[in-house]
Amino acid sequence: MKFHIMTLFPEMVEQGLRTSIIGRAEQKGLLSIQAVNIRDYAFNKHQSVDDYPYGGGAGMLMQAEPVYQCYKAVCQETKEGLEGKKPRLVYLSPQGRTFNQNIAEEFAQEEELILLCGHYEGIDERVLEEIVTDYVSIGDYVLTGGELAAMVMVDAIARLVPGVLHNDVSAEFESFQDHLLEYPQYSRPEIWHDKQVPPILLSGHHANIEKWRREQSIIRTARNRPDLLEKAELTEKEQKFLEEYRKNNLQS
Repeated sequence: MKFHIMTLFPEMVEQGLRTSIIGRAEQKGLLSIQAVNIRDYAFNKHQSVDDYPYGGGAGMLMQAEPVYQCYKAVCQETKEGLEGKKPRLVYLSPQGRTFNQNIAEEFAQEEELILLCGHYEGIDERVLEEIVTDYVSIGDYVLTGGELAAMVMVDAIARLVPGVLHNDVSAEFESFQDHLLEYPQYSRPEIWHDKQVPPILLSGHHANIEKWRREQSIIRTARNRPDLLEKAELTEKEQKFLEEYRKNNLQS
């Protein structure tokens, strides 16, 4: 999968993403991460890309033309662009739909994805109307720029690409995959700070272990993110287990 990231700070993106699992996946050719500097497409000797907004207001606004010229250059690197089609471009903005695992899975189906990082007080609306296909936010808070948000998205999407994770199965059983939080996990030693690993995990009985893990996921979700349970697909037995847990939890 190829990621094209339009940004004013390419070194920030590259340093953040070319490490650990994502970096190794790129070295293996499973991913391609291209950070493109919007300043390279400025039309003045100082490579400034911002100006005061019409109508007044605090801060500066990124101008349309440098962003558009950068976009046109990136399009020449994409399959859709070379075919004369509009590539999928995501603008990281608080106005967008909130990023979650379902959206990560949706974007992971793409062969290529362009991410546009805003800065200052945003980007001239005219160029956004012309090039953006998706508006996405990573949460209800304000960042100084879209770079961190883009890195979060790339990390979440890239790990769903086949071969990126050392154990591909792990991506299928993590938090949010089935609208349940991940169950608690333990490693050696068996006893640490007088706390013992749950005996069921030492039993070797795989069916019982899976049942325990599923119940723990339900408990953890009910306790920490009860809103997710509205979409979780629970069996009749699991629903009764949840009701019993809630009943006991309320009484305690």
